[in-house]
Amino acid sequence: MTDENGALSASEKTLNVLGAALEHTRFTDIVAASGLAKATVHRILATLVARDFIAGDGERGYRAGPGMLSLAGRALASVDIAQIARPIVDRLVAEVDCTVHVGVATDSEIVYLIRRDASKPYQMKSRVGHSMPMHCTGMGKVVLASWPAARVADLAERVGLPARTNATLTTLDALNAELDRVRMRGFATDLGENEIGTVCVSAGIRDHTGAVTHGLSISSIALEHPGTSIEQFADAAIAAADEISRLVGAPA
Repeated sequence: MTDENGALSASEKTLNVLGAALEHTRFTDIVAASGLAKATVHRILATLVARDFIAGDGERGYRAGPGMLSLAGRALASVDIAQIARPIVDRLVAEVDCTVHVGVATDSEIVYLIRRDASKPYQMKSRVGHSMPMHCTGMGKVVLASWPAARVADLAERVGLPARTNATLTTLDALNAELDRVRMRGFATDLGENEIGTVCVSAGIRDHTGAVTHGLSISSIALEHPGTSIEQFADAAIAAADEISRLVGAPA
C-alpha cells in the first residue's frame, strides 16, 4: 500500500526488492528493476539475506535463498490445479455451452481431471479418472507439441499409435506434421480421431516451470459442430488455459 502522499510502504519496497532479486543477480540491475534508491535496496537486501530469503552478496551476485526455496516448495506442494481450474471451467461452459475437460499428462496418456457438461441433452462418454492415448486427443496433442521430437518418437515406439477411428493419426510422420500445425496455431483439434462423432478444440496449461503439463478442451458432437467449426472456440480455450496457467504460477 502507498501512504497518503503516494509513497510506497515499507512492505511494498521489500516486495519490490525481493521480486527484483529473484529475477536479477547484479546489485545494479536489482536497483534498476526495483525503482528504489541504492541505499534503500542495500538495506532491504541485507535484511532478506539475514532472513535467508536471498543468498549471496554484491560481489558474487544474488539468488534465491534457502528460506525462499523452502517457502516456494511448500506453496507448490499445496497447488491443486483442479480446484484452481473449476471456476474458470464453469465460466467457460456457460460462455460456449459445450462440455469442457481438463486433463493431466502422464508419460503416455491424458487423464481426465475435470468434466463439466453443457446444457445440451447429450453427454460425452469421458469421465473423471479415465485415461486416453495422447496422439488422438486434443489435450494430448497440445502436450505432445511441447515435447522434443525425440520424446515424441520414443512415445510412438513404446506404446504405438493405435487407431481409435479411421481418422486417427497412426504414423509418426503424420503425427509430427500435426504437432507442427499445433505449434503454429497455438491450439489442437480432435475431429473424430478418438471417438467417431465427437470433436474438440484444446489448449495447453503450463505449470510454474513453463512446461505444458495439462490440457483444456472444449468438446461437442460433430452433428452440432461439423467439419472444423469447433475451431470457433479456439480463442476461448486458449484464454481459459492461459488464465489457469497464470494462477498456478506459470511464467508470463
